[in-house]
Amino acid sequence: MKQVEHIGIAVKDLETSIALYTKLLGVKPYKKEEVASEGVMTVFFDAGNTKIELLGATREDSPIAKFIEKRGEGIHHIAFAVDNIRNKIAEKTAHGFELINSEPKNGADNKLIAFFHPKSTGNVLVEICEEKG
Repeated sequence: MKQVEHIGIAVKDLETSIALYTKLLGVKPYKKEEVASEGVMTVFFDAGNTKIELLGATREDSPIAKFIEKRGEGIHHIAFAVDNIRNKIAEKTAHGFELINSEPKNGADNKLIAFFHPKSTGNVLVEICEEKG
């Protein structure tokens, strides 16, 4: 893993949270993007060496809506940048880490992404992401 790429935060009200994080971080978001396949609207803030990603559900059956219903708002995942996502998946699964999705998929902010199941990562949802070429 190269570095923490971003921290994902699940929020109920995206517009309220955008205002809150704009004040907190002192910068406006640089991108707002829907990932329709996941039922989520994402908003990214540049917070120096790490980004903050706000995640708002666009439908009631989305993973974010289910997360908020079960756990409330808050940190949803931590994402690490990798150079070769397929190699990293093979390496980490060989070490016993369980994937949620067996193949990388398209994510927000021009990334290929994969998630490791929290039961194999100390109860933390871990994402790995690779910049698309």
